Order: sequence, then structure tokens, then C-alpha cells
Amino acid sequence: MKRKWPTVRLGEVLTERRETPPDEAILSGEIPVIAKIGFNDGKIELREDGKTRTKMILIRPGDLVISGINATKGAIAVYGEENESPIAATIHYSAYIPNKDRVDIRYLWWFLRSKPFRSILEQHLPGGIKTELRANRFLSIPVPLPALPEQKRLLTLIESLVSKVKVACRLRKQSAKEQAILWQRYITTILGELPYQGKLQDVLLEKPRNGWSARCDNSENGTPVLTLAAVTGFTYRSTEYKTTSEAVIPDAHYWLEPGDILITRSNTLELVGHAAIYNGEPSPCIYPDLMMKLKIDRARVLPKFLIYWLQTTIVREYIAAKAKGTSPTMKKINQDTVMNIPFPSLVSLEQQRSFVSRIDMFQTRMTAVQDLQKQTKTILDALSSSILGKAFAGEL
Repeated sequence: MKRKWPTVRLGEVLTERRETPPDEAILSGEIPVIAKIGFNDGKIELREDGKTRTKMILIRPGDLVISGINATKGAIAVYGEENESPIAATIHYSAYIPNKDRVDIRYLWWFLRSKPFRSILEQHLPGGIKTELRANRFLSIPVPLPALPEQKRLLTLIESLVSKVKVACRLRKQSAKEQAILWQRYITTILGELPYQGKLQDVLLEKPRNGWSARCDNSENGTPVLTLAAVTGFTYRSTEYKTTSEAVIPDAHYWLEPGDILITRSNTLELVGHAAIYNGEPSPCIYPDLMMKLKIDRARVLPKFLIYWLQTTIVREYIAAKAKGTSPTMKKINQDTVMNIPFPSLVSLEQQRSFVSRIDMFQTRMTAVQDLQKQTKTILDALSSSILGKAFAGEL
């Protein structure tokens, strides 16, 4: 049964804290400063230093903290009472002291980050949700508020249900990781016993070549330029591109033809060396400098066999050993590394077709599981929002 709660203005249960921290405490780092509040989790992140030219506010343990600029995106936090010292923030934030006799701050935190409150907020911001939410406007907003015992009951229920959703999300992610491991093990089991005394260069018609780093401005009538995401996961994605309005050379090397194989030469260690087959869309299309194009001898190798081979543990370990770069998040492989990838160059086309057929059948089953995982993710993503919606509508 839906419950109807009395409406109160937030200023009746919250009081703005109007303290300012000493400048010397900020500059010395004695009082740390908020860098941001996470949109998804509402957690406070602190700066590494206190250098600032902006006026500051003081925040004490137990305060509700709101980003005036990003409140509608979820940048609302509780600076927990377990903290022993205050923190600070720029004047684009505001801090509030809760009336503990009337409101549970954790309940209010969940409510203020929910869709029901965002709908209320849209009605009370004259300039729309992009308007900075200042204290006078925020405290004047009327919201439905149950009695304190009901708040605590709902809070316990919300946190219990959301916790279970988070567990389900972790299990889904773990399942996806295990599936990726299974896929690589299967391919390696099928192909790993082939003699691979050859090199990839044995089946290339020419040396791999980088594409062109065109300046992309996403012009409506511009020329498509693929992004790294177009081949990530060894699957070609024709929608992963930007456009450039720069002048192009009609007979340049960077144009793609259907069937061209692309391999990333720069990415994270996990993703560098991923490859896929260009399917002709979009057309015309340019490949970027962070990829290399492989022109293969189709009388010696099937494109799909090559893509499967590049996913084996044999090749992935080779790529990991050869990738260079000081940055932990960006590694590179060069032309020589790609040309010398171990390859079973003596395997006939007939044998390759047999292997591809077997792996295709397994991939079909894997794809069906992946589709179910995507559906599960969609359901789980909507579930927390649904729980909050029902809770704050008085339906739980």
C-alpha cells in the first residue's frame, strides 16, 4: 500500500554550515580540500595539495556535502562522523548540519541522489538542472519526508537490497572475466599444438604500416577515422569512429578496403595487439596512427584464422613480452614485433578452414552467453533505481 508522507522544506531539517577554514591550515595541508564527489558512489575524493585561489568553506564530520555544480549528477556526499577532523571545499560546494531529531542523514543521502528528487529539483531550478544549486535555493525545496522511525526502516531495507544488487553485479563481472579466460583457453587448446616455427611476416604481402593521425573535429560531413575501440576485443565495430574535415589524399596508404586486417600498436598491455577485420563500413574510412594495417597473402592464410591465432596465449604472451613504454597505462608494439609474431605458416588452408569451423561453433555458444550477460547487466543497472523509486514513493 502506497504511503503518503508530509511535505517539508529541506531548510526545516538542514542548516547550512557557514564556517570558513583558516588560510594557513589550507595551504599547509592541515585541512585537506575536496577534489570531487563521485557521481556514481557519492564518495569524497581529496586533493593532494591545498593550493587554491578560491574562497573556501569548512565541513565537519557528520555534515551533508553538496556540489552546487554537479548535484543533479549525484555529487552529494556525507562526511561521516567517524572522521576526526574537518575538511574544506570551494564555495561551489555547500555543507549542511542535519537535525537528528527529524532526519536520518543516510536516508536523506539516498533520497537526494534518487530520480524522484531529481524530478523535484528540475521543478525548482528556474534555469534548469545546469543551474548551480546554491544553499538558499536548495533549502527552500519541498520534499516528502516520513517520520524518523520510518526513515530508519526504509534505510535498512534500501541498504540491504542495494547491497544484494552490488553482489549480483560483482558476480556478473566475475562471470564475464571467467568467460574471457575460457575463450582464450579454448582457442589455445585448439590451435596451441600447431607447429609455429614460422613468423607472421611469412604470410604478409607487405610490411605493416601505421595509419594517419588526422585531427578529428566530428564534422557532420567529415571523413570517418576509426578509434581504437573499433577493434578492441578482436571484434570489429563499425560505429567506433570520429570524423575529420582535414584535406585527404585520394591514393594515400591510410584508406581501408573491405577485408583489411587492423591491429592496435598502442594501448594498455591487456589491449595492445588486438586485431579485427574491416568489414567495409563506414566507407570511405581512414585507420589511425595507433593501428597498423596487415595485407595478408590469402593464398596462405584465412583472415579469420589469423584473428583467432592472434588471441592464443602463445601470441598474447609474446606481445606482453615485447610491448614497450614507461607509462603503465599505455604500451606500444612496433612493426618488427608484429612481423615476428610466432605463426604456424605451414598449416594448409584446408586445415585452417577446419579449425575456423570448430572455433566458430564454440564462439556462437559463447556469444549466446554474452547476450544473456548483457541482458542481466541492463536489469541490474535498472534494479537499484527501481528500488529507490519504490522506497521514496512509499511502496516498500
